[in-house]
Amino acid sequence: MSGNKKTTTRDLTKGNIASQILFFAMPLMLGNIFQMLYNTVDSIVVGNFVGTQALAAVGSTTMIVNLFVFFFNGFSIGAGVVIGNFFGARKMEKLHRAVETIMTASFILCVLFTVVSVAAVGPMLRFMATPDDVFGQAETYLRIYFAGISGLLIYNIGSGILRAVGDTTRPLYFLILTSVLNIILDLLFVIVFHMGIAGVALATIISQFISSFLILYLLTFTKDIYRFDWRDMCVDREILGRVFAVGLPAAIQSVITAFSNIFVQSYINYFGSGIMAGWSCYNKIDMFIMLPMNSMALASTTFVSQNVGARQYKRADDGTMTAITLSVGITAVIAALIWAGAPIAVGLFTSDPAVIEAGTLFLRTNVFFLLFNCINHVLAGALRGRGDSRGPMIIMLIGFVLIRQIYLFVMTHYISNTPAVVSFGYPVGWMATCVMELIYYRYKRIEYKQEEEASANL
Repeated sequence: MSGNKKTTTRDLTKGNIASQILFFAMPLMLGNIFQMLYNTVDSIVVGNFVGTQALAAVGSTTMIVNLFVFFFNGFSIGAGVVIGNFFGARKMEKLHRAVETIMTASFILCVLFTVVSVAAVGPMLRFMATPDDVFGQAETYLRIYFAGISGLLIYNIGSGILRAVGDTTRPLYFLILTSVLNIILDLLFVIVFHMGIAGVALATIISQFISSFLILYLLTFTKDIYRFDWRDMCVDREILGRVFAVGLPAAIQSVITAFSNIFVQSYINYFGSGIMAGWSCYNKIDMFIMLPMNSMALASTTFVSQNVGARQYKRADDGTMTAITLSVGITAVIAALIWAGAPIAVGLFTSDPAVIEAGTLFLRTNVFFLLFNCINHVLAGALRGRGDSRGPMIIMLIGFVLIRQIYLFVMTHYISNTPAVVSFGYPVGWMATCVMELIYYRYKRIEYKQEEEASANL
């Protein structure tokens, strides 16, 4: 990188830590808002113009969608760490080869994911004990969504490459454009063409394909160091191995957690379509509340990976603590606002009083416990930035899956089976994970410090 060459990358190894993290995370946060608008707008449109069963159908598909998307996102995390390390170490030839390898592997995975996800729709819905009045619409939505899932996956991996070199702004512009398009198409297909739940699914995949085309166009025609040259497509086994070493544990953790949440959904399904719709509304709002922590976690991964690549270890640790502080502070403010305005927030999705009551109950029961999750996600992101993805995976599987499922089984079978009791399974997992994550991170910092001192003395 020459000093006078215009670049879209951001070097996180220099400058004020808090401002660097904020400037990096804010476009991520806004981008995540617009990306989640895809499914959220689907819910709003079907809840207001199709009906409660359609709203429950869209909501019940969220966990199944996450099962596949989260796995691919783990691959994206591994890709970002590897590219961030090369960028921080100024190994530009390695960075270029990593981009070619990651994109080639992504195209192969897209074909595999499309085939497997479409085939899994019926069995997964039956496994969740989806009620008959919801099953048909949920199946229609998922089959269309998964047929076009490659658009979302390519966008996510492409934006992950850009994020690793500090560019979070242009993916945001693409998401704003395609999110607005999704809203227009949702309303057109449902209100004008009366396509129902199939219309919102079709609107989503069209918008996602356009976003993937835009990100591929950018990667192909940029003059910057992360340019993707189709003629250089390859699979470098060493680089791909490093990507999977970080990405596979993150993917496994995300997939098993998502699978565990399908069990939670099955507990909710027991109470019928009204409670299911309220749970759907809660999950949509909950995802928005989690945006700051998710964005700070991604920021900490990139920040740490670049600074470790540049051997600035103290700066990497300081950045982690700063990201936690920012995440907790921002989430606390949002949680307070959502707690106070919970009925209004749920009312955006439906006018059904029973659904609003259920969604409000779920929000007010759980919302402040998300502060524990701020620590979980940022510390996990920082550890992955150092190349340790296995530790966070094991801890989150114990907390988010094992402890949560034990709680749900014991409470619903032997103590009290109510919607509030089921929903509190989330905070139980968050709190248990937070305790384990803090202990593990403290241990790893001692280990890292010893390794750094030994390296300095060589």
